[in-house]
Amino acid sequence: MIISTLRVLLVLLVTVCFSILALIAAPFDRRGSAFHALSRPWARTVLRICRVKVHAEGLENIVAGTTYVYVSNHASMFDIPAVMVGIHTDIRIVYKKELAYMPIWGWALAAGPFISIDRFSAKDAMKSLEKAAEKMKHGASVLLFAEGTRTRTGKLQPFKRGAFTLAAKSGIPIVPLTINNSFKIMPKGSLRIRPIDISIIVDKPISTVGADTKSAELELMESVRRSIEKLYIDQG
Repeated sequence: MIISTLRVLLVLLVTVCFSILALIAAPFDRRGSAFHALSRPWARTVLRICRVKVHAEGLENIVAGTTYVYVSNHASMFDIPAVMVGIHTDIRIVYKKELAYMPIWGWALAAGPFISIDRFSAKDAMKSLEKAAEKMKHGASVLLFAEGTRTRTGKLQPFKRGAFTLAAKSGIPIVPLTINNSFKIMPKGSLRIRPIDISIIVDKPISTVGADTKSAELELMESVRRSIEKLYIDQG
């Protein structure tokens, strides 16, 4: 437990340092290039401190220079750094709005090229999705967690429509990402860190062309869920 506490403190220190650098760069970084240049070494450092390795499969399914909506399950705080390290492309993270109020790190999120979403206001959530869709038209890939929040049991939770509404609005293909083994590294509500390797499986892109109705979005959602479910290892 002492080692875990030291690792948590080191991760916090590293995160604060990188966040300060991002905040300093923010006024001069309209394209978000500095944020992306900082995010990957931050992610690698955090994973190295916690002795977590990332193994990615199916990277051949990603075409370089193509914009995607990456849709993933969500089991751990380590999912974001794992995706940043495992997927070798610039990705805008869609994060819950309340994180922006956290000192330093949250401020850096808000100042960066990432996209906040208000889970408690349907109107504001839709505006966020429209903002994300506009960014994607300019070549920015986006990562969303289909369940909306981390699982507390290690089992897949029901998917929410937001990711699929965004994909349908933008006409950008969805790439299902299955993240395995991250749940037991540090379950929600725990501060104990267990060094466990994370596996990311990249499935083939799913077209969103013609998904312009509610029923089509729901069908798209079920298709992505089946893709993730077949590769997901129940961690409960």
